[in-house]
Amino acid sequence: MEFQWYPGHMTKAVRQMQEDIKIIDLVIELIDARVPFSSRNPDIDRLAQNKARLILLNKRDLSDDTITEEWISYFEQKGAVALAIDARDQKSVKRIDKAIEEACREKRKRDERRGIKNRPIRAMVVGIPNIGKSTFINSYAKKAATKTGNKPGVTKGKQWIRLRSDLELLDTPGILWPKFENQQVGLYLAAIGSIRNEVLLLDEMSLEVIKLMIDQYPGRLSEKYNVDESAAPAEILSGIAESRNCMKAGGEADYSKAATLFLDDFKNGRLGKISLERPMGLKESTNG
Repeated sequence: MEFQWYPGHMTKAVRQMQEDIKIIDLVIELIDARVPFSSRNPDIDRLAQNKARLILLNKRDLSDDTITEEWISYFEQKGAVALAIDARDQKSVKRIDKAIEEACREKRKRDERRGIKNRPIRAMVVGIPNIGKSTFINSYAKKAATKTGNKPGVTKGKQWIRLRSDLELLDTPGILWPKFENQQVGLYLAAIGSIRNEVLLLDEMSLEVIKLMIDQYPGRLSEKYNVDESAAPAEILSGIAESRNCMKAGGEADYSKAATLFLDDFKNGRLGKISLERPMGLKESTNG
């Protein structure tokens, strides 16, 4: 199956970001800790050249801890400050102050040399849809500073949030790229919920995610659903339907309902902590 979704407002958002970046000191990029490579828009690297960078690997509570640490080392080797967080957890979010200061150390030094004192850091928060930007900002600001939602595309326009005297945040809409040259990227983004369900064939996608689980986390599906992982993906989905009581009248499996519930289990961590990508042997372009 092919994964494509690029609403018109995203083109406008990219153009607006090109303008806004001129007055920004720090780019805070949220990515999904389960798929750090696929959940990064390559346009952001291009737009944020010569800016301080902080990469937040969100949803660490859903990702494989060992692999997440590998990603933090990877991004730090690339010159960014990186931190794994759960945007809903205050204790996790509290660590961001120190990370921002570390990322902006050179900027502070430049200001001091120029005699500039007490100018607030202007930070732009960026990321693809449904990555948790609004949740992060609300947790960090300790108030409902932005709208939040559990589906992509809630933040449609930019908004400034003054957090304290020395820090201002600019929230931006989530931006996907116009075309996924690598369909594996599209599959991963669909699996974590960054592409709307309305444009997906959920039955087909569930079979692809079943294959991923068997390949990368063998035993999880049999433990959760009591299915035979050596069977074909369609038979496994049928077993999941039986396990989750997704049956039609007459005893026929309701594949669509089973696919929806299975993908929801995957997205929400009910299959355990999962990371689908490791930093070893990565290409430099997300679309490559």
